[in-house]
Amino acid sequence: MTFLTRASWAAALSIILTHGTAAQAQDAWIQIEAQSGPTAAERAAAGYAQELDQVAGYRLGATNWYAIVLGPFSEQRADSLRRELRAARAIPADSFVTDGAAFRAQYWPPDAEAGTGTPEPAFPEPVTTEDLAAAPEAVPDPRAEPESLEITAPPEPDETRAEALQSERDLDGQARRDLQIALQWAGFYDAGIDGAFGRGTRSAMAEWQAARGYPDTGVLTTRQRAELIAEYNAVLDGLDFRAVTDGTAGITVKMPTALVEFDSYEPPFAHYGPTDPDGTHKVLLISQRGDRAELHGLFDIMQTLEIVPTDGPREKRDRGFSLTGEGNDFISQTEARLENGNVKGFTLIWPTGDEERRRRVLDEMIDSFETDAAVVMDDIVGEPGENQSVDLLAGLEIRRPEIVRSGFYVSRRGEVLTTSDVAQGCSEITLNNDVGATPVAVDEDLGLALLEPSQPLAPRAHAALQSSVPRLKSRAVLAGYSFDGALGAPSISYGELADMRGLNGEEDVKRFRLPNRPGDAGGPVMDESGAVLGLLRASAGAEDRSLPDDVALAADVDTILAFLESTDVTPTSATSTATLPRGQLERRATDMTVLVGCWK
Repeated sequence: MTFLTRASWAAALSIILTHGTAAQAQDAWIQIEAQSGPTAAERAAAGYAQELDQVAGYRLGATNWYAIVLGPFSEQRADSLRRELRAARAIPADSFVTDGAAFRAQYWPPDAEAGTGTPEPAFPEPVTTEDLAAAPEAVPDPRAEPESLEITAPPEPDETRAEALQSERDLDGQARRDLQIALQWAGFYDAGIDGAFGRGTRSAMAEWQAARGYPDTGVLTTRQRAELIAEYNAVLDGLDFRAVTDGTAGITVKMPTALVEFDSYEPPFAHYGPTDPDGTHKVLLISQRGDRAELHGLFDIMQTLEIVPTDGPREKRDRGFSLTGEGNDFISQTEARLENGNVKGFTLIWPTGDEERRRRVLDEMIDSFETDAAVVMDDIVGEPGENQSVDLLAGLEIRRPEIVRSGFYVSRRGEVLTTSDVAQGCSEITLNNDVGATPVAVDEDLGLALLEPSQPLAPRAHAALQSSVPRLKSRAVLAGYSFDGALGAPSISYGELADMRGLNGEEDVKRFRLPNRPGDAGGPVMDESGAVLGLLRASAGAEDRSLPDDVALAADVDTILAFLESTDVTPTSATSTATLPRGQLERRATDMTVLVGCWK
């Protein structure tokens, strides 16, 4: 976060105070943030106090949340000042104005007296030079006894137990369920939300009362019920939570409108981006025509997007799905369902470290989600922009593997031979982006790895190794994913056998003159009969110098045979040296070549 310097803030503050209206009621604060627990709150307040003047801190109700604030001001001044400080990036984008009703004991500054009353104004009237000259300097008396903190006794009950029971009878079913939900959220209740106040609910109420310093009667008074609900809702303060109706998507749902606002349509998504350009919060509304196949297809497609990290629970149901992606910086959750021939839902993206608010926002969105069966987003809604890319799906970035290489099938069972660098240190290895694979054998010295697919495969073609010695300068063909899979199929390059050895005379390497790119590494080098002459290595073996683009070094057939003999794979030998027509040769090369991805 970018803060104003103390000097610049002091100058700005002087202007603000000079032009402020001293007579206005000081009844509003700017809440910068809230921390769970006093230690974290004091640390945060101290950090802000190093850069900003007039920082204060209060406990929020009887919760374990502690607010860091600026103020008090008039409500109008607090709102305008909040905008000024946000624009200067001196405070977080989700800072908000509050009336301080939830403030209890003041914990910052450290010498503030604990209490629940309204604090002294944090921004006093400007002091003139004459005032400073006339005011004697206060010198503390070292012999004075330190002032003791006043201990406030728990308040007297606002109702007797009988009166509380009577007022409780006036609650409707939803109000009774709301109390159970709030008790559950506070960690005191773990039974069903049914509005029936039985033994479990009474016990939870008594525990909540005891934790708040009230007599544990097991029946909440009117004031206690209000406090419990206020605690439950406090986590949503400042989010400007309100129902948003998107007429194009045919969806109404509550959103934290202080954090997200409409951005664009990219079917099937309506994008609501962060109000802060540097923010993380996002909401996507999902609206498209479709059946179960479309619903389940969306479930699979969503998992290829950057907004859905690989970790997290996911559940695919007959008529809906839930999909959670937990990353280092954010958590996304998608809820979608099939109704009336349409697929509708939403995705909430929220920064990590704010789990209590995220879960509350998510619950509110799920509970408030409503659809208009007559309205669904058109496939061509929205205007195409210059940022269109094959790496984007409906305006969202597609997840890409960390390392992309080529490989080729070496058996009818679908085992794949590739380079060793794509088979190590990966959280996941994929073949053609959709089939998982496991390394069976890896030899770093040879630069080779054998991968076994996670499901049975029946490749159209697999490698046949050339057993005869190729002729120098004979024609050679390379198949590989030169552009990391962007073309959807391998590229075919033509060249020739340039040398029977490597650049340093290596006997296990053959040098070819073939155009190649990093993504081609692991691909098969073939002769004109379609027989494999070698596997393209991941590098030319000359990291300390730049080589011509058409230098290609390949592990030769003898090296491949020796490696495969150490596994259960028995390679096939070529039985013909007849030249294939170009179309058949390229089709064979395409059928045996595989896109290999290492995901981290």
